[in-house]
Amino acid sequence: MLIGADGARLWMPHTTIDILDRTAARWPGAVALACEDERLTYAEYRERVRAVAGALAARGVQGGRVAIVLRNGIDIALALFGVQAAGAATASLNPDYTPGELAPILSQVEPTVAITHDDLRETLAPLLPATCAVLTVAELEAESPGTAALPAIDPASAAVLQFTGGTTGTPKGALLSHRAVATNVAQREAVLPTRAGDERIICMMPLYHSFAAAMCLHMSAYCGGALHILPRYRPDWLLDTIARERITRLPAGPTVFNSLLGFDGLNREQVTSLVCAYSGSAPLPHDTLARWEAATGVPIYEGYGQSEAGPVLTYHGPGMALKQGSVGPPLPLTELRIDGEGPLGEVLARGPQIMDGYLGRAEETADTLKDGWLHTGDIGRLDADGYLFIEDRKKDMAIVGGYNVYPREIDEVLNAHAKVREAGAVGVPDAYRGEVIWAFVAGEAPDEADVQAHCAERLAKYKRPVRLVVLDALPRTPVGKIDKQALKALAQAMREEAEDAA
Repeated sequence: MLIGADGARLWMPHTTIDILDRTAARWPGAVALACEDERLTYAEYRERVRAVAGALAARGVQGGRVAIVLRNGIDIALALFGVQAAGAATASLNPDYTPGELAPILSQVEPTVAITHDDLRETLAPLLPATCAVLTVAELEAESPGTAALPAIDPASAAVLQFTGGTTGTPKGALLSHRAVATNVAQREAVLPTRAGDERIICMMPLYHSFAAAMCLHMSAYCGGALHILPRYRPDWLLDTIARERITRLPAGPTVFNSLLGFDGLNREQVTSLVCAYSGSAPLPHDTLARWEAATGVPIYEGYGQSEAGPVLTYHGPGMALKQGSVGPPLPLTELRIDGEGPLGEVLARGPQIMDGYLGRAEETADTLKDGWLHTGDIGRLDADGYLFIEDRKKDMAIVGGYNVYPREIDEVLNAHAKVREAGAVGVPDAYRGEVIWAFVAGEAPDEADVQAHCAERLAKYKRPVRLVVLDALPRTPVGKIDKQALKALAQAMREEAEDAA
């Protein structure tokens, strides 16, 4: 049982479809979705979701997986709910991925249907088996059987296949049940309460990302709010929409807050409608928080989670003590503990929102889920009040603008270049994006422009190195491995030298 901030018992749905159905019944005429010139009421939203679900169910997707490769807009919201209403799991992927990035993921998904845009069909089709239909949302709606009954959904069945990068360079798919995802929505509501039927939430984050799905798509549906979707982030679009639509909630990553603070158009008058902002997907620097609240008067509540955890594990909420450097206490029904002899150790988590495991990865599942505890790979500590402080990452991972980037993947792309003998990519602190990627290579006189063009063909933009450094040889550890810590130290020294010269 969950208790809300007002002391009342919170409704706990079994699936996200329960959430949409309940809200459409309560507020059928309220605005549910808005993007550019298109708006849908909750009655229309539910009807179109059911049309997509009906077409998918007729194609026999129940119990299977559907790949969704869509940009931000009305269609991705319809697809995410529609796939789950058809009894299948969503595998929502970045539409900006190159074919080389998509291929190994799609081979794991083995989708029965792929949903995408017309202009991406030619990219996707060669990466899929001939039996997999590649369709747009409009095509699915057109072939819907109409009033046909949708399948009953087992809350324990898979609802989401969320891909997260792997230290081996191969992404892993975290399987989350309908119950896990829906419960996490209610857990979040207990800590970050919304006003039923009276919220306007903005989404400029990509909805294929777990943070955007949780804090935008599912939050708005749970409270009966209007979700205003931007096709992509631009500070002027964001601020204009906040002012024009009287937006009340702003979920974003630290990069967005930094961008807005550096934008000349930001002023308090534009954001007076905001009740609060939510930060996630990357650590929020205290300086950013302080400058944002001084400039806008709008509080930012920070949380922590990961794809394997529904995705939310902790959050600061209204009325809680805000502790500098902390990501807040665990959500209700969530337990945290530190694995280690001292105050610092790996953060372990247990709760109803935790994944069932990785698709087709029994060994990695066993390493990550032990005795019901999720081993997060993050190093942290808990204070006497149970607040979590993340101090380091156990995984070899950088967070670039809120996206997890695994340097091993970049190393493999660089090593595939004919003139690169060895390569080492590392995350380097950056005031705007949190971290950026620097790459160090050695080889037969590799040309920087040629290597960067090689990366551009194989990596999404946020993964590409912002700096390429050519060395005679890369530093090694005593056992002969490329010394990533030495490369990070070299990058820092080079940055400091450049700053002193400027």
